[in-house]
Amino acid sequence: MPIPDFSHELARLDEAGLRRHRRVLESAQGVHVTAEGREWLSFCSNDYLGLAAHPALANAAAEAARNHGVGSGASALVSGHHRLHQRLEERLHAFMGRPCLLLGGGFPANTGILPALVGREDAIFADKLVHASLLDGAQLSRAQVRRFHHNDIGHLENLLRTTKARRKLIVVDGVFSMDGDIAPLPELLRLAETHDAWLYVDDAHGFGVLGANGRGTPEHFGLASPRIIHLCTLGKAAGAMGAALFAEQSVVDWLLHSARSYVFSTAPPPLLAAALLAAVDLIEQDAWRREHLQQLIARLRQGAADLPWKLLPSETPIQPLMVGDNKAAVHLAEALRERGIWVPAIRPPTVPKGTARLRLSLSAAHSMEDMERLLRALHEVAGEGKS
Repeated sequence: MPIPDFSHELARLDEAGLRRHRRVLESAQGVHVTAEGREWLSFCSNDYLGLAAHPALANAAAEAARNHGVGSGASALVSGHHRLHQRLEERLHAFMGRPCLLLGGGFPANTGILPALVGREDAIFADKLVHASLLDGAQLSRAQVRRFHHNDIGHLENLLRTTKARRKLIVVDGVFSMDGDIAPLPELLRLAETHDAWLYVDDAHGFGVLGANGRGTPEHFGLASPRIIHLCTLGKAAGAMGAALFAEQSVVDWLLHSARSYVFSTAPPPLLAAALLAAVDLIEQDAWRREHLQQLIARLRQGAADLPWKLLPSETPIQPLMVGDNKAAVHLAEALRERGIWVPAIRPPTVPKGTARLRLSLSAAHSMEDMERLLRALHEVAGEGKS
């Protein structure tokens, strides 16, 4: 009898243009990288502030490794909560102005936090485009899950008006990872106040980037409310790894006891906490990084205006170039690769069918010359398509 395998399923992925392949990075993360023996200009990293290889983070991590080793050895509630973890939580509390709980990453944070906040008698109201980790966390909570049309305040209001749930949790991304648009937090908070709900904001792509001081989407809108539960991941703009939850003290204390991915996971290495302490200093001090990002975004949008593929509306470093067809998106990405430019083609199921795109991720480490090189290459490929 043959051993079951997935060869037929993989063949279907090939046929649909959905097969994925990992490319091996051989250098530090950055905008100019080495992979597969070649130099690339990269527009595919979430390292929005250019901190992933910053000497301050690397030196802090190296010193911590020498002094404190590598592994934390246990969960935070056993013996894994190191002095450096405590210092980082206190530093983040001071920076964000709210109590903080440090977690191992955005995905495990969402799958542990949501089930700790709501249960069978409760309801989650999630934007259609929220991250997969939020959907998984919502399912694990066993609460009723209602999905509202993307950024559609009217649809959400209708759902909230008819619910009989004990607790209500509105769940959104602060910045949506594949479209680059920002959730309308003021209107969402108004609904949360009207219908006695919490507003859970996964700010993976907003923290460090948005707001005058880099505190994310609530600061971008000038919002502060005890109803906002604010998750910020630390592997993107902060340049390292992990996540931090900001909320009222009673919420933080409850999650410390009940978020299973926190309670039952080994604590992050202390060296990561040391690196992140350096990252928070840079986020707070280096406003020029956010200013430069805005200049790059403006130049890209101006220079791409006459391309056959259109950029989705976005004022964030995530700039999606819509192609539509899966194979056409892969072809465009390969044409850029031939010119030494690395941009990922994003296809279903990550995005809806018929909306394949190139996801251009900008970094403060990109120069204006890097941007001009990208625009020249896009126009070259567009010209070849006309001939």
